Amino acid sequence: MVPHTPGISVIMPAYNVDGYVRRAVESLQHQTFGDFELLVVDDGSTDRTGQILDSIADRDIRVTVYHRQNGGAPAARNYALDRARGTYVMFMDADDWVEPRMLEEMYAFARANRLELAISGFYIDTYYGSADEHTTELKSCADAVYQTQGEFRAAAFRLFDQNQLYPPWNKLFLRERIERLSIRFRPTFWDDFPFVLDFIRDVQRVGVMSRPYYHFIRQRSESETARWRPDMYAKREEEHTWMLDLYKHWGLSGDAASNEMIQRRYIERLVGCIENVCNPKCELSEKDKISQIDAMINSERAQIAVVAARPRSRMMAAMLVPIKQRNAVLAYQEGKFISFVKRHNTKVFATLKANR
Repeated sequence: MVPHTPGISVIMPAYNVDGYVRRAVESLQHQTFGDFELLVVDDGSTDRTGQILDSIADRDIRVTVYHRQNGGAPAARNYALDRARGTYVMFMDADDWVEPRMLEEMYAFARANRLELAISGFYIDTYYGSADEHTTELKSCADAVYQTQGEFRAAAFRLFDQNQLYPPWNKLFLRERIERLSIRFRPTFWDDFPFVLDFIRDVQRVGVMSRPYYHFIRQRSESETARWRPDMYAKREEEHTWMLDLYKHWGLSGDAASNEMIQRRYIERLVGCIENVCNPKCELSEKDKISQIDAMINSERAQIAVVAARPRSRMMAAMLVPIKQRNAVLAYQEGKFISFVKRHNTKVFATLKANR
């Protein structure tokens, strides 16, 4: 007997998330769409994550749990991808959750329009304090079905601007395309962005739903987004190279709107790199921190970007002043202030970031 091909394979890596994973899985079990398989990879958890998942899988044949030695989220996702059978693939983090109609409505949209990639809006929920207090930021673009590859490429800068094209988890990917191109997650932190870039490089049929379904949670102090990264600047430089290469491949290097987005994206993330250097956990001396910041803001890329970028707020325009002035000491002081706010007032930091 030929095994049934589910409409969607949901892939979820899980590592030490025993306080969150049940909510994540139950948000899938409560979907109005039942034709899916959930492949969860317990990535060597040392808490009760594996036990919780096994108890869920015992009562739901749609849930399959794999237990593996810790190898990181990219390896976990790839392991599940090798075993996925669905027409479309969706990725989900084990500490997030989704609205009940996400799978049904995205699948119907993708099938009706014969899409290789379906994209929806999402929420960023940033929790603070000891209660269930959080800020909610909506990321969404207008409904659209791009009839040609050229239409998608010309509009992609707007999707990048609203963070629609960075994460893998607000999307349905046509699995046949993933396998035909042998696309897999790369063994690096922030592995999701290059996976998406590989998929969209020559994608033909893309559709966008403005409705948000996915809740991306910022809460845990040990989360990837909250750590000091000694190699963050190198990673951001690599990402900028990918973006420049993508738009060169698309033949849009000279497109004014696309170029402004790329340069603004770079300079905003450079501010994040400066803040990262100013994190108290950074092992450099103050002198070395200022020296590193000086090299960042005086690079050719930084000076090109700070001229081309058009900040969306007065706050961001003010934050770029030290870079324009090539003033490393002022940039260091600014970075220390941002780091202080980030560590001591999550609500204020999230609000400022959302309105940058």
